[in-house]
Formats: sequence, structure tokens, C-alpha cells
Amino acid sequence: MRIDDDIGARMLAWRHDFHAHPETAFEEHRTSAIVAQALRLMGLDVTVGLARTGVVATLSNGEGRTIGLRADMDALHLQELGARRYASRCAGKMHACGHDGHTAMLLGAAEYLARHRSFQGTVRFIFQPAEETEGGGREMVREGLFDRFPCDAVYGMHNFPTLARGRFALRSGTMSAALDTFEIGVTGKGCHAALPELGVDAIVASAQLVGALQALISRRIGASEAGVLSVTQIHGGDTWNVLPETVVLRGTVRSLGASVQQAIESGMRAVCEGVARTSGTQIGLDYRHGYPSVVNTEREAGLAASAAARLVGANNVDTAMVPTMGSEDFAFMLQRCRGAWITIGAGETGNDPPVHSPYYDFNDAILPLGAAYWVALVHAELGGRPNP
Repeated sequence: MRIDDDIGARMLAWRHDFHAHPETAFEEHRTSAIVAQALRLMGLDVTVGLARTGVVATLSNGEGRTIGLRADMDALHLQELGARRYASRCAGKMHACGHDGHTAMLLGAAEYLARHRSFQGTVRFIFQPAEETEGGGREMVREGLFDRFPCDAVYGMHNFPTLARGRFALRSGTMSAALDTFEIGVTGKGCHAALPELGVDAIVASAQLVGALQALISRRIGASEAGVLSVTQIHGGDTWNVLPETVVLRGTVRSLGASVQQAIESGMRAVCEGVARTSGTQIGLDYRHGYPSVVNTEREAGLAASAAARLVGANNVDTAMVPTMGSEDFAFMLQRCRGAWITIGAGETGNDPPVHSPYYDFNDAILPLGAAYWVALVHAELGGRPNP
């Protein structure tokens, strides 16, 4: 099938506009307003304000099942690098994960379906804020997303620069890792750097912690299991000649499976206790459970794969994708409703900048394919055929 040329042009314009004006978690006011106005002009029933900046639009065409299609809208706190005419105009913020493209593709699909109405049933278009670490999907569910807008199934999609353009990938069951975060406070006894024997060195204890924490994965988690522990921040000290009293370490834990998650958490607590005893410091671990794993239901994963295969052929749809160690808060929606999350290939060279890179840019060439996937999925769920 082919997305109408004028819709394709609008998707490109929307995408570039969103990219130039990135908004981070729960601050997507401009983006939300543009999305809501565009949907109203298409004739859809639009609700705004769910999870502060979320938008839900409903398109009905007779009796039938109801499905939800979700796109994320938020950007990252990251300074964009690289020259492009639509580069971010907001210092320290950029669309480094492709949510600008995700939003544009779902808008394009909404316009196509509103124009052609070649299905029987109801489609909810869900534009979600705050996917990046702040759990906007969780907030939409908490605020009654599926109570106010019931769905028989809900679907999500994400671009992957590591997957070649023209391909899709997914699997039934676990698609992504659970994401937890941690903060470790190390308290010693500050002193002059020339007289370390008079203090208790929180810096040295922190260094011991980092090394010991990395050994948890290689020595306590089986080689056939999956877990990643990353210390991403270390804060301590203010000057050159003073050993600081306190050091703070922060980071993330990603795991596939509850047993791995529990083993890492209990191992971290044991490491903190051991380093505290041997270093003479006091160490406190604040371990916070965050995003759960994305888990696709079998029927919906099959329908998603079938819809993608209609567009690119079954040989270009990987239905046994290796689960990603990245996380995705679409997981909260799948905890409440059956559904599936699929990845769409965006790679051109095999060495494209990955998501969350300051050089990343969404591949505009996949805009029509992404919108066409949504339309094909609606037809797979609700019947009907796209225009040729």
C-alpha cells in the first residue's frame, strides 16, 4: 500500500518541526498542542491532558473491536551535534531517540485512516509523554487510560538504526529488559589529602565498589542469562587537596527475568555491606524498581508480524528477535492490555549513529513505511483493505 503524497509531505514537515523544538518529560506542551490540533482537523474526537501532556484521539467507523496505537513524544536532555537545517533550537535538548518520527508516523496513519475509513471498528491514537525515564506510560495508565478509552489490544513501535531499513523485528513474549536505577551513598571521614591516615577515604571505597559491582554480572549471573549493571555517575569532592566526606554513585540495572533482577539486587546489597566493613565507611544503597519488561502477547505479536509482512514480505520480518537490553515504558500499557511492540529498521550503512547519540537523527525515509505499518495493522485487526 502507499500513503497519500500530501500526507507524506505533512509527516516530513511535522517531523522536522518536532525535531527543531524538542520538549522533555511532561513538558511536551507545544508538541501536544500541535498533535491535538492536527487530529481535530482530521475530524477525530480528541482528549488532552492525560498524564499532563498526553493526547488520545478516537476514530470510529461502525461496530467492531477497539485497538490502541501508541507513539511517544518526548525528547532527551542532550546537546545535539551535527549540522542540519532543522537541528534543535533548545540548548541541551534534542530528539535523540526518534520520538519526533514516531509521532509524525502515527499522525500520518491517523490522517490516512480518517480519510479512507477502510476498516470496521474503533482506533485510539495514543500520544504519550515522558517515555524517557519518567514513566509517562505508567502515568497514563494510572490516570485511567484504559478505563476512559477501553481497548481490546494496544500496539507500539520503535525505530532501530541497528536494523536495516525495510525490515521489522519482534517476538512473542519478552521483548526488552526491565530497568531499575540505584543510588549509593558512601560516607567516610574527610581530611587533608596529605594526611589520609587521619580520615576514612570515601573515594577509595567508591572505586572498590565500582569494580566489585561489575563482577556481579560476570560471576553471579549465568552466561545464558542477561543482565547489565552500569555505574553512570560518580559525585564526590570539591577541591584538589581534601578527601571528601561523602561520595554518591548512581546507575542502572537491566535484566531479563525476575530471578536475574533479584540476584543482582541482593548481590549489590552484599557488595555494599562488604566494602563498608573493609573500608570503614558507611554505605547505603537505594535500589529503585523502574520499568518492567515489554512482554508481547502471542496473538497480537502474530498480527503485528503479519501486518509488517504485507508491506515488506515475510523474509524481512524477524519474528524471533533477540530481546533488547534497552527498556521501554510501553511495558506499563502491556501490563494492563494485550498487545505487541515492534521494531522498524532505520539503518542505512550499518554504522549509523545509535539512539541516544548526539549525532543521531531519525531516518525520514521510513516515515511512509511506518505509517503504512499502522494502517496495515488496523486492517489486520479490524478488517478492510488499504487503497493500492
